[in-house]
Amino acid sequence: MIDNLKYPSINIALPDWVEPFLAGKTGPIKDLEERMRLVVALSRENVRHDLGGPFAAAVFDDAGNLVAPGVNRVTAMNCSVLHAEIVAIALAQQAVGRFDLSDGGRRHFDLVTATEPCAMCFGAVCWSGIRRLVCGARDEDARAVGFDEGPKLENWIAALNERGILVVRDVCREEAVKVHRDYVAAGGPIYNSGQAFREGMQEPE
Repeated sequence: MIDNLKYPSINIALPDWVEPFLAGKTGPIKDLEERMRLVVALSRENVRHDLGGPFAAAVFDDAGNLVAPGVNRVTAMNCSVLHAEIVAIALAQQAVGRFDLSDGGRRHFDLVTATEPCAMCFGAVCWSGIRRLVCGARDEDARAVGFDEGPKLENWIAALNERGILVVRDVCREEAVKVHRDYVAAGGPIYNSGQAFREGMQEPE
C-alpha cells in the first residue's frame, strides 16, 4: 500500500472564449433553428480556437433560456468522455442543482446538439432528465469524415421515445455538416481510440 497516494482530479470547465462569445445570446430563444445556429456557431468557434473537435451542444429550459453550453473537450483535456453533450448536461445539472433535470418529470429541458449523439452520449441522454433532443448533423455525417460514433442502437430514436424523450432531427443539418468538413479540410485530428486495432493491426505483446 502506498502512503499518501493522491489521484488527479478533473474540473469540467468551458474554455475561456465561450462566456464572451455567448454574451447577449443566452435567450430566451424560442425558435429551434435559432438555437441550433447558436450551437453550430459554438462548434465552429471550438474548431477555430483549436481546442477540440467540431462538436457543440447546449441545454435550454422550457422558456428558451440557455442553461448551459457544451463544447468538445476531448483533446484539450485528454479525456475521451468530454464530448459536447456530456459537458452541456453536466454543467446544466450543476446549474439547476439536481442530477435529474426534469425534477421527476415536472420540468422540461431540451438538449440541442450540432451532431446526433454517439453511443456514449446516447446513454447520457437517457439518464439526464432531458425531455427533448434536437439534432443537427446525423450520425452518418460524423462517420463520413472519420469519427467513430460507437455501437449505437439501430432504433435509438424509438428507444428514447419509449423513455419519454422526443427526438427532432436535421435542424440546420447542412450548416452543422459544413463544420465537420471544414474541420477535416483544415487538418483537424480524427481521434478514435483503438482504431488501428479495429482495422486489423495486432495487439502488441
